[in-house]
Amino acid sequence: MNNKDNVYAGGGNLASTDVNQENRLLTKQDYKTLSLAALGGALEFYDFIIFVFFATVIGKLFFPPSVPEWLRQLQTFGIFAAGYLARPLGGIIMAHFGDLLGRKRMFTLSILLMSVPTLMMGLLPTYQAIGIFAPIALLILRILQGAAVGGEVPGAWVFVSEHVPAKNVGYACGTLTAGLTSGILLGSLVATAMNTIFTPLELTDWAWRLPFLLGGIFGIAAMYLRRWLHETPVFAELQKRKALAAEMPLKTVLRDHRGAVVVSMLLTWMLSAAIVVVILMTPTFLQKIYGFDGRTALMANSVATLCLTAGCVVAGLLSDKFGAKRILFLGDLFLLICTYFLFTTIKTNPEMLLPLYALTGFAVGVVGAVPFVLVNAFPAQVRFSGLSFSYNVAYAIFGGLTPIVVTLLLKDNPLAPAYYVMGVCVIGMLTAMFVRDRSAIK
Repeated sequence: MNNKDNVYAGGGNLASTDVNQENRLLTKQDYKTLSLAALGGALEFYDFIIFVFFATVIGKLFFPPSVPEWLRQLQTFGIFAAGYLARPLGGIIMAHFGDLLGRKRMFTLSILLMSVPTLMMGLLPTYQAIGIFAPIALLILRILQGAAVGGEVPGAWVFVSEHVPAKNVGYACGTLTAGLTSGILLGSLVATAMNTIFTPLELTDWAWRLPFLLGGIFGIAAMYLRRWLHETPVFAELQKRKALAAEMPLKTVLRDHRGAVVVSMLLTWMLSAAIVVVILMTPTFLQKIYGFDGRTALMANSVATLCLTAGCVVAGLLSDKFGAKRILFLGDLFLLICTYFLFTTIKTNPEMLLPLYALTGFAVGVVGAVPFVLVNAFPAQVRFSGLSFSYNVAYAIFGGLTPIVVTLLLKDNPLAPAYYVMGVCVIGMLTAMFVRDRSAIK
């Protein structure tokens, strides 16, 4: 099979040309790199998603009080979705220079582009103060956040996968994904603390700003942490051999690796549906549809996200051992079943919320196997661009439209979130059949 037809995991060349590099065990430096990359990713991802945990408050403060509740919620999630729609632009630009100038530089730049807009969100005047300019300013800052995270997530996967031996790529990607999802956990914990410490009136009045101001501080901390990281051995080897992309990397991707792009985009659709609906939107559904108070919903979400973090690592480890094909197929089936039981049970048995949400959160951890496929689908010279284009375009389309589509469907069916996730799980299972496993790339 030639490069043009390669749509499978195992199509790239993650490894160094040194055979000893291939067969070595994970070192102390590898664990340090994984830890710093995951921690930095967690802090940056917190900045990106904290918005959704305060969607109800933001909707009240940044839109006219006269609009219907469902429309206000739709507008708020629309601004949240704008961050996803902006991801391809930032991701493609940073990936282009990441393939030509180095992974580390872009990996560090994304932090700055994320922390400044987050800090400014915490300082924005509301609709009552400046009228229509309030949601417009919020939208602009959200777009800047999207551009930043568009380079962060693909860059992080490429960075860690090119540092470790090929036989540990699944573990590295799963650990990094766990780090990113722990940013969601951090956001959930902060939101839970805010709802516990402050009254609803205080939150609406001023306390909602604190998580965004805190996010700006997190961004500065993450930037400092990444000073200790080193360029990947794979990119250094490409530079040494003068084997960097001879033309625009994205041009090569679209000409020679279209099949890999399609498979990567479909798997990203599954990933986005699982994260956006089950983890990010469900706390709002629990309050609006099922009658749970904010504190209970966010506490259950924190437990589910903690289980998701563990699930990502498990999925990565299992991908190294058994291959991503099996793990993606069985994991999607497990997530489909858990999602159905979660949304059909908690209405009549609210006491089951915590165990069912925790189990569903762990099932969402199947997304930890997705980057294993994506980083292996493209050769090293265009890996960052191929992964970034596929992932970000798919996330812009599916992750961006998912909140809007699910919110509209909810008007007619309270089980719309479950049915949407279940449908996308079926797509993920079908796509997994086109993945050929090869957990150690030569």
